[in-house]
Amino acid sequence: MVQFATYPVHMIASSLAIDALAAADWPRVCAIYLDGILSGNATFETEPPTWDQWDRNHLSFGRLVARCEDTLAGWAALSPVSSRRCYAGVAEVSVYVAANSRGQGIGRALLREVIQQSEANGIWMLQGSVFPENVASLRMCTANAFRQVGRRKHIAKLNGVWRDTVLIERRSQRVGVS
Repeated sequence: MVQFATYPVHMIASSLAIDALAAADWPRVCAIYLDGILSGNATFETEPPTWDQWDRNHLSFGRLVARCEDTLAGWAALSPVSSRRCYAGVAEVSVYVAANSRGQGIGRALLREVIQQSEANGIWMLQGSVFPENVASLRMCTANAFRQVGRRKHIAKLNGVWRDTVLIERRSQRVGVS
């Protein structure tokens, strides 16, 4: 296991280790993604993808898992926003935390680490789309220098209901500044 960082998380008995997401982690990562889907406030998706689909749609770096003792408690990953070369330094960030591990700082630790990895790999802009009802995610992003760009009213339907999203972005202070 390649360990990227260990964060003390005050509400967890032991430290939290963040390392690379591997194919072998997929069953638990998929289960956590399903937690998010079932919450109704994490994604427009209604079922998780296969490993092959997920793998194809995410960048090869910035794929992280958070482990607390032997439990995989969350994950983060980056997706390209476009295949156009001019947007090569722009990525969409996703962070998911298991339902029974939320509110313990795991999402913040994952987001901090994925920001560091994005910058180490030439990403100058991270963006995301968050349901306005997902107040915890919006707070987490704001605490990590994301800004709200705007609200997209009725951008898509989830289970037949029009939903809004808040578009957020974070501009690197280290990459693409000159």
